[in-house]
Amino acid sequence: MPAIETVKILVIEDDPDGLRSVEDAIKDAGYAVVSAMTGRSGIDGLLREQPDVVLTDLFLPDIDGIKVLEDVRRLKPGVPVLIMTAYGSVDTAVRALKQGAYDYLMKPLDLADLQAKLARAIETSQLRTQVTQLRNTVQGRYSARNMVASAPSMQEVLRQIAAVAGTNATVLVQGESGTGKELVARALHADGKRADGPFVAVNCGAFAETLLESELFGHEKGSFTGATNRHEGAFERAHGGTLFLDEIGIAPKSVQARLLRALEEREVMRVGGRGPIKVDVRIVAASNRDLDELVEAGEFRQDLLYRLQVVTIRLPPLRARHEDIRVMTDRFVALACAGHGRHIESVAPACYAKLEAYAWPGNVRELRNVVESAVIMAAGPVLQAEDLRVGRAAAGESKSATAQSGTTLAEIEKEALLQALRRHDGNRQMTADELGISTRTIQRKIREYTLPF
Repeated sequence: MPAIETVKILVIEDDPDGLRSVEDAIKDAGYAVVSAMTGRSGIDGLLREQPDVVLTDLFLPDIDGIKVLEDVRRLKPGVPVLIMTAYGSVDTAVRALKQGAYDYLMKPLDLADLQAKLARAIETSQLRTQVTQLRNTVQGRYSARNMVASAPSMQEVLRQIAAVAGTNATVLVQGESGTGKELVARALHADGKRADGPFVAVNCGAFAETLLESELFGHEKGSFTGATNRHEGAFERAHGGTLFLDEIGIAPKSVQARLLRALEEREVMRVGGRGPIKVDVRIVAASNRDLDELVEAGEFRQDLLYRLQVVTIRLPPLRARHEDIRVMTDRFVALACAGHGRHIESVAPACYAKLEAYAWPGNVRELRNVVESAVIMAAGPVLQAEDLRVGRAAAGESKSATAQSGTTLAEIEKEALLQALRRHDGNRQMTADELGISTRTIQRKIREYTLPF
């Protein structure tokens, strides 16, 4: 937080004696003070002096304190405003509070009360500044501007994100597992007008049917066995922001029906609830499966697909954007070094060549895992081609380790499932695709072996 002597208070007061008294009290508290005797000159001072707090009289010779409050909230919404008023104008001061004033003080002023309320307002101002800076940092991290996109196909993705981010349009992101669909969803959120609202992500493949309904729509206390408290669903938690529905193609038909209603009516009903709840949510859905094929197979609702694909963004697989591999590798090396306390000075040309020659069935997620593992295991400050474990070599090592460690069929199955889940960061659909079994079987085996996923 800034030092006390750098804190600046703007006082707007047309009575010279009252102004002098307030200025002295502020200086005695150790703060800097700037003053104005009219509302308009006060607003000029707001823009020129960048104060931390505004203290204004309610009655001024040109515009009143309510108008000053409105202008401050419009021009500098993070700056708290305190209103000074006489006893007979308390109702107006209360109205100012409802319109966003931080607090009010009664005249004649109690200078100790003034200093105490200023101290609290300054803490609020500094906290708001920190929150804004943190929000800007987080939003900048997820902005499309930070996405690696040298390949023409990814340049087109960035163009689509820029065109759609500022709207409320529902977006369907399609692409293979590991291509970065959630990053696109976060960029749409961070670069859009809902950036100050929440971003809530739900993986539709990570929950059993009844639990998915509760996760999305919430439930009331006692609505089912184990519902010991009321639970707000993802739609409610994402109110005013963005809800990302990952692996939407796996959602059961019953959940699809409720999703369709939520999209059409902009309201949800909690499990066990008695009435609808209005929600203001921007939907971004993602699927690594072709939803048109699922519709033809009778596994996905045509009407829901219409609602989801207002705009469709298709992410290219990593094998189709080899131009981006080198830059992404450098970024992942830096992240791995920072995360694991390692020191890699450079990457050998042969290392890049090996990465660019590989087909990357696991896409960007696989590239990051390979690079992170190489950084951790590297023998020296230069990342070498032999540090990389990609493709069959890595898979062969895992299978060999599994076979040697297992003494029973169940232990081998458990270890194989555990390793596959780790390779895919717990993604049920990717694990199921690799092992050639259904996601429901994956879910059942996770419970059976009490795996930490």
